[in-house]
Amino acid sequence: MFLTISLSLIFLLFILHCLIRYGRVRKILHHIPGPKAYPIIGNMYHLQVNNEHILKKLWKMNEKFYPIYNIWTFFISIVIILQPEDVEVLLKSTKHMEKNTPYKYLQPWLSTGLLTSAGTKWQNRRKILTPAFHFNILEHFVVVFNEETRSLVKSLKEERKGAAVVKNVQQLIRKHALNMICETALGIRLDEMGEMESKYRDAVHTFGKIVSYRIVRPWYHFDAIFAFSSYGRLQKKLIKTLHDFSKKIIAERKNFHEDTNWKYLQNVTNMNENGILSKESNDNNNYTKKRLALLDLLIASSLNDNQIDEKGIQEEVDTFMFAGHDTTASALSFALSLFAKHKDVQERIREEVNTIMKEENNELTILELQKLSYLEMCIKESLRLYPSVHAIFRHISQDLQLKNYLIPTGAICHVNIHSIHRNPKYWPNPNVFNPDRFLPENMKGRNLYSYIPFSAGSRNCIGQKYAMLELKIMVAHILHNFYVESVDELDDVQMIGDLTLHPFKPLRLKFTPIKQNESYMI
Repeated sequence: MFLTISLSLIFLLFILHCLIRYGRVRKILHHIPGPKAYPIIGNMYHLQVNNEHILKKLWKMNEKFYPIYNIWTFFISIVIILQPEDVEVLLKSTKHMEKNTPYKYLQPWLSTGLLTSAGTKWQNRRKILTPAFHFNILEHFVVVFNEETRSLVKSLKEERKGAAVVKNVQQLIRKHALNMICETALGIRLDEMGEMESKYRDAVHTFGKIVSYRIVRPWYHFDAIFAFSSYGRLQKKLIKTLHDFSKKIIAERKNFHEDTNWKYLQNVTNMNENGILSKESNDNNNYTKKRLALLDLLIASSLNDNQIDEKGIQEEVDTFMFAGHDTTASALSFALSLFAKHKDVQERIREEVNTIMKEENNELTILELQKLSYLEMCIKESLRLYPSVHAIFRHISQDLQLKNYLIPTGAICHVNIHSIHRNPKYWPNPNVFNPDRFLPENMKGRNLYSYIPFSAGSRNCIGQKYAMLELKIMVAHILHNFYVESVDELDDVQMIGDLTLHPFKPLRLKFTPIKQNESYMI
């Protein structure tokens, strides 16, 4: 009996091996190099390490197997592409826009909003939401950016008398970035949310860790197995916290429109694709122009031929609340750490900012921000070294021919942005912080897909202009008011890649207020 069972098991494993090894996907990808693999289980076991070690392991493999390699297990095949020419072929294609693994692990929270949807649904949502990020709307968002950043500066001065060390820079910034996205994109201030807001931010952080943990453990790819795990039970609690928070925001905005007899919302439907209201709307309701929010567009679309339903509104609010604050907090914490390390760069930014701030009475407008060319170069260089979104994935729906290899239907392409940004072929001395890389003369001839902090192609980040304005304003106000010094050596900080790139241990920075006669009063 035992012998029969053993032989049957061996036979079944042999059949499974043949199905995997000689199936079309593995047969084609067998020619692509990769780490040592075993039959059936493949080579994904190389990434079976704690979250804090995954990125270091992955980046080492990127260097070893550049420009392309394959990670696989069972029927899951991921092709890591690191060459900008190959990335361009993938991201410019209109046939490979679907996001499957690992984005499906975000769906219990974000469902199929703009980040995770595909096809007609994605196209319709993008069309609805694009006007909310037009220049004519962004110029009004800048007012909120200035106000919230002044609040950040005020808290740093009042709560930390004199020079003081902020023990978790990203957590501090995350709070104010969340306030910004909620007031600008959702039309709601978070002043009265209290503990609910902090629970939301903690839930986002923990959810990201769970997704990262789940991706590299194939047994958790099955929802039924994952649901019974401790991580599955925790995720269920987190989702309730995340959804309760966003539902409350949606309800408050709808109550506002109900209390005002929907008159402001009606004018939103008169806005064209350039984010401009009709002349009649502008004349009758200047309030709408100033307070237009992404959430208003969604609510208006739900009333206008039912272009989006209640579930759809929830999807997009969840998506933009997450994407609009966590990525900014990551980007700004790394930028400030780099500026703290490079005192000459910090001082040059401060000189540029001080000139503008004195001229404009400390209220930065879009036109004034455009004058901060050196600051923009520094932020771009910071995003090169530490891209908030450090990797993106695409499901291959049809065979894709890259420069030297064919990627078969059913495989997953992984674009590792962090490693692409540190490719010495395009970035000499890639680990060195050098903003001059973004001088016009130094950018000539450089492959555009060697720098993609906001992705590229049709599915590029809809909010990238929003993000750059927000980052410039926050850096400007902070460096106008403080000398920033390093506490931790950034080069020695261990990185972790959950939903966004961030340090395994909180970054600490020292903020020393500039003398009042050198700065401005809050």
